[in-house]
Amino acid sequence: MESQNLTLRESVFPDCIFFAEWESKSFIQDNFTMSQTRDYEEIVKEFVIRELEKDKKQFTIVLREEDRPIGRVYLSRIDTCSDSLDITRIYIGEEDCLGKGYGEEAMRVLLEYAFIQLHAERVTLDHVPTNYRAASLYQKLGFHYEGVLRHAGRKDGKYVDFHLLSMLRAEYYENCKRLL
Repeated sequence: MESQNLTLRESVFPDCIFFAEWESKSFIQDNFTMSQTRDYEEIVKEFVIRELEKDKKQFTIVLREEDRPIGRVYLSRIDTCSDSLDITRIYIGEEDCLGKGYGEEAMRVLLEYAFIQLHAERVTLDHVPTNYRAASLYQKLGFHYEGVLRHAGRKDGKYVDFHLLSMLRAEYYENCKRLL
């Protein structure tokens, strides 16, 4: 999958070294339920297990011009019966790439993939309440707030809430028309 500045390609095993580096950074850890003790071995184990599961896909966000990995995407709950999926994790992990619109660009590519290539009817995602940057982006893209998933995750031994959002296929196409 490509856009003006990015390629989203299926992740490969060597990408785990990037994931481990990025997921050790506080600006990533603060916005996800990753524990501070998360290490390379845990990331590798998780990567391998996800690769074996048919309802999951992992992508690496690559800056096209430099052919440089800068972020990660993890899709789960890909359900062809109900035509739905969840964007479980998306982030830009390279600090010099933050604030340049790459997160929004990657989300637009993912939404096109979900609604056009996978023919999804519904795409969901969630975020921790303090991830204001993500909340703003998701609202801008046209996601609808559905509610709070109370104590839906755990981070460093404490339960955390998630804000759940969704977008339907008709809303995606309406947003596409609005942007033209």
